Amino acid sequence: MAVRTIDVRERVMARNDELAARVRERLLQAGVTALNLVSSPGSGKTSLLERTLAALDRELGIAVITGDVRTQNDADRLERHTTRLVHAVVTGGACHLDAMQITAALDAIDLEATRLLFIENVGNLVCPASWDLGEVAKVVVFSVTEGEDKPLKYPKMFQMSRYAVLNKIDLLPHLDFDVDAAIANARAVNPDLEFFLTSARTGEGLDRWLDFVREAAAPVGR
Repeated sequence: MAVRTIDVRERVMARNDELAARVRERLLQAGVTALNLVSSPGSGKTSLLERTLAALDRELGIAVITGDVRTQNDADRLERHTTRLVHAVVTGGACHLDAMQITAALDAIDLEATRLLFIENVGNLVCPASWDLGEVAKVVVFSVTEGEDKPLKYPKMFQMSRYAVLNKIDLLPHLDFDVDAAIANARAVNPDLEFFLTSARTGEGLDRWLDFVREAAAPVGR
């Protein structure tokens, strides 16, 4: 008897891509820019978002969806810096967010009052690289405590990202970390990466990041 093999992962990914396309069209029609923040755990991704919300939430109308494996701790931290509801997705063990979860979260967001959507993905540099969430761009965050070869160890994430944030630069005087080598490694994987060097703790480098966020936000009067 013949054996028929069904690639379950392939079918799941295809379904996700269909939903992501719908999310992208929905956001486009509403004039909302979505940025998907990805990183390994401990890069300072949530701290960067805290700083961003504190500076720009009222100015831009920012919505936030967070993903965590077990807790909503990140969402609890972020909600202190915004008057809006922060949507926490607890994945129950899954190492990434998917487009179905984003679709469900969008149903509770007032898109007419939103110009920018931040998706804070689960802390993982492997799984989220393969999952389209309907975003305009992925922003990969890594820190000076992680080593210059991080882009070479996790090339797909850096290939799939349009922007990179090198965070915790306030710690550089205390570390043997070569910033130029880290950027060179990242651009060896993806020559088109645009870099931001920041310290979410001290605020160093945040002006340029915040200017980028302003430019990324959809214009008023859509």
